Amino acid sequence: MGDIRPATREAAGHPATGRRAAVVAALMLAMALAALDSTVVSTAVPQIVADLGGFSVFSWLFSGYLLAVTVTLPVYGKLSDTFGRKPVLVAGAALFLLGSLLCALAWNMGSLIAFRVLQGLGGGALQGTVQTLAADLYPLEERPKIQSKLSTVWAVSAVAGPGVGGLLAEYADWRWIFLVNLPVGAVALWLIVRHLHEPQRESRPRARVDWAGATAVFACGGVLLTALVQGGVAWPWLSPPSLTLFAAGLALVAVVVLVERRAAEPIIPGWVWRRRTIAAVNLALGALGLVMVAPTVFLPTYAQSVLELDPVTAGFVLSVWTLSWPLSAALSQHVYRRIGFRDTALLGIGAATLVLLAFPFLPYPGAAWQPAVLMLLLGAALGLFQLPLIVGVQSTVGWSERGTTTASVLFCRQTGQTVGAAVFGAVANGVLAARLGGAGDLDSVTRAWNAGTVPEPTRRAVADAVHAVYLGASCAAAVAFLVLLCVAPRRFPVLKG
Repeated sequence: MGDIRPATREAAGHPATGRRAAVVAALMLAMALAALDSTVVSTAVPQIVADLGGFSVFSWLFSGYLLAVTVTLPVYGKLSDTFGRKPVLVAGAALFLLGSLLCALAWNMGSLIAFRVLQGLGGGALQGTVQTLAADLYPLEERPKIQSKLSTVWAVSAVAGPGVGGLLAEYADWRWIFLVNLPVGAVALWLIVRHLHEPQRESRPRARVDWAGATAVFACGGVLLTALVQGGVAWPWLSPPSLTLFAAGLALVAVVVLVERRAAEPIIPGWVWRRRTIAAVNLALGALGLVMVAPTVFLPTYAQSVLELDPVTAGFVLSVWTLSWPLSAALSQHVYRRIGFRDTALLGIGAATLVLLAFPFLPYPGAAWQPAVLMLLLGAALGLFQLPLIVGVQSTVGWSERGTTTASVLFCRQTGQTVGAAVFGAVANGVLAARLGGAGDLDSVTRAWNAGTVPEPTRRAVADAVHAVYLGASCAAAVAFLVLLCVAPRRFPVLKG
């Protein structure tokens, strides 16, 4: 059913201020945990490998978590529309905490990877359901406030993750990276159970859960994302393992389509792509995922090897966009109330395209403030782009479709980041190989920097490689601009309430 509009604010699903504040605190804690655990392990890898071994497969500590989060987003979205947000969020938080505890108790690399996947299965529920609940708790005119808060929490937590992981690994033990989740997650879980009371909805026959579709979506997404994450890393792109995974993934796409077309309540319903607004936002935020790879993955390497900054200063160059992004997002409501959701997003992504195009024109080697200024501008542009689209698309559907819609948007953004990491990684390594006569890639550059020896030709090659990545990101931003311009309606069909 659609949005409920009884006479009182609380009956309409917007709870009393005190109780809502407690729920919002729980959502922010849950968002922080999900964001932090996507990056916190990176700087603790040396300690983990020294303790558990398994250097050849340690990349799955990140890939396994990412895969589990991404492929479960549409499943949790549909489940939250079927059973309600609270049971899905409680189950996801409990699964995340169980995975965290087991990660801290891992006895070898294989067990740690398995428990990271379990943690990711819970993380998918945290990401999607938190964003959906934010729209449930606030009426349209107040949603920018909560979304900007969540954006701030996500950005700060994701950027702070490597630093937190390094501190815990250096001064405590790497297992504390996972143990600290338990008290924080327990507080979030208690607040949710204690204060989140969803409004009663009209009784109707219990929808059947499409478990066959959920399994097919999970298998298809897992296989294709594994091919993208590991291709060019664990094996060459055109090797038998890579080709086999892509072929199996395409076959599973066909299986998903067949299963979902026959399902009474499909996990990925066709209306997600038949409605212009949702389809356009999905594609645009998929392109945003590609755009975000350039700064988050490649800028730290550029800052350290080309600008010769220490890791802390390099992290600052990246983190400055966490200042402008949430501020721009919070202020975007004043823009989209005047010109609409689509045109505000067009303004943001148009500005982001220009900022990304400016990066290759930075002087070599340059000073740290130059990319920092560009990151500040990029954060402001993307805040103006992303939040109006999320608020806008959530406002075009009723309660019973909001979880699925939100999950589809987040799924496309996550998938875009995965595709972007694979594509831009290949671009950067290709440019490095061409400049260095086939004698280098990003991994070798990172190792050389850690050893304190980055020769001048390598520095210039890295600069050229990152410039190429930023040009690619500007193309992805331009695609997002064209999608919104040509596919999205100028005025989103917003439902009141």
